[in-house]
Amino acid sequence: MDDVDAVQAQIARNMLASGDWVIARLDGVPYLEKSPLIYWLIAASYRIFGVHDWAARIPVALTAILLAWVVWRYGRWAFGTTAGFYTGIVLATCVGLFLFTRIQIPDVILTLCVCTAFWAFQRALDEDEQHPRLWAALLAASLGAGVMLKGLIAVVAPVGGVLLYLTATRQLFSRAIWKRLHVFTGALIVLVIAAPWHVLATLRMPPYFNFTMHSGPGEYHGFFWFYFINEHVLRFLNLRYPRDYNTVPRLAFWLLHLLWLFPWSLFFPAIVGLSFKPVDRAGRTRLLALCWTAFLLIFFSFSTTQEYYSMPVYPALALLLGSAMASEGRWVRIGTRLVGMIALLAAVAIAGILVAVRHIPTPGDISSALQQHPEAYTLALGHVGDLTLASFAYLRGPLIAAGIAFLIGASGALLLKERRAFVTIALMMVLFFHASRLALVKFDPYLGSRPLADALLNSPPGQVILNGEYYSFSSVFFYTGRTALLLNGRVNNLEYGSYAPGSPQIFIAGAQFADLWSKPQRCYMLTDANDLAALTRIVDTAKLHKIAESGGKLLLTNQP
Repeated sequence: MDDVDAVQAQIARNMLASGDWVIARLDGVPYLEKSPLIYWLIAASYRIFGVHDWAARIPVALTAILLAWVVWRYGRWAFGTTAGFYTGIVLATCVGLFLFTRIQIPDVILTLCVCTAFWAFQRALDEDEQHPRLWAALLAASLGAGVMLKGLIAVVAPVGGVLLYLTATRQLFSRAIWKRLHVFTGALIVLVIAAPWHVLATLRMPPYFNFTMHSGPGEYHGFFWFYFINEHVLRFLNLRYPRDYNTVPRLAFWLLHLLWLFPWSLFFPAIVGLSFKPVDRAGRTRLLALCWTAFLLIFFSFSTTQEYYSMPVYPALALLLGSAMASEGRWVRIGTRLVGMIALLAAVAIAGILVAVRHIPTPGDISSALQQHPEAYTLALGHVGDLTLASFAYLRGPLIAAGIAFLIGASGALLLKERRAFVTIALMMVLFFHASRLALVKFDPYLGSRPLADALLNSPPGQVILNGEYYSFSSVFFYTGRTALLLNGRVNNLEYGSYAPGSPQIFIAGAQFADLWSKPQRCYMLTDANDLAALTRIVDTAKLHKIAESGGKLLLTNQP
């Protein structure tokens, strides 16, 4: 898809092609925002399988599977076989894990690192553990790998949760506890993993140290400032420049977990009856999971927030839910029935939609039936607001599949008991996710630009110009392997790096565009159809020859 999805894949491709594994680049411009491990993993996949879109997705896909396995093992170790099984299916089939692994963001890998760190911490302190030193080393390695994925939050989240837990259990100043954790050895492991890249990136992109708390257009302060001050401190304070993100309201950030953990979130009330006393392994795990969740959610309540920032608490919530589901108490039975009723209502609603759109024609692709709300697209569910009744006519197949899934789930939840009901609910979610995947295929022309990329590949060579920012057509560059000039595109993620010494001059204004477009050499323009009128004020309409159109986006050329 366009936006961050293809951007991550393209950065990895650029690293593989250039041999520069330190500084990420887009269209030649330094991209200094993120740690590089996700790019390295994707590039390694390319090296093995070749540069393909499916190869780019392998690291995230395998991590999601591995995360579900780790959480299952964690739950089985802490609570027993049955609760471990429930813990695994809660995580593997919740909405959040599916939704936030459709795009190439490293948060599921970060979640694996955080989950492993907490489990390793608990294993290192467990009196029955035969290899506490190895678990302490795994804890440190998880923190180091997390830093290479998402920066310092990978240390802040586990360390904050651990300190809260040790405070709650009155072990914070226990010498024996810290001795079992091998803190100094662990710190050395973290540095060995994370320090080399940070040092190399700082040396490659001077000035080396700048601690200013302000930046603006045209200002460049080096890698260290942008990565540590701007991306960590100023983003936390909502003062980052450029401000190319939205922040979720605090209450919504918390309440959305009812959606992210759906359908299992309906069992949250059953958690209240559990024991959190740290007198046995189960009680200690529940208390640690509670501290883990509380610290991270409170931390982000004082920061800028995206919906997926809280993904590292999903394993903790899955542990609590799996433990509660194994108790088979009154609230578990009530939760099961609620899942059944919601699934039944969803099936009825889908049937109503199918009836309502049975006579609506479906010309072209789905973009013609959608409304656009670009101000919401920095949020994970921003495109949901684009849906109209007419757009569901393009989704008849996915709707039928989703309806069948909900009917199966409703039947199992209302007619079967405990374990069989839970398995049926999990099956419902698997089928629903398949229906969602089919729907994403229908949305492909709207969310991506593959047809334009194919048209460009089948056209004569020429200079590519993009009207706007790189992200809006990023999939074109992935599928074609081309670079472009950006008309009025010096904004958002590429703005800061564009002022770095040696950064290529790929940004042009209207006069330069008009000059290029008027020459006999062939040029191509990628633009949103809504911006076509603005282009006609720069060049004559007769000079804008359409080659292809898809999802409300155009590929134009200056030659017939």
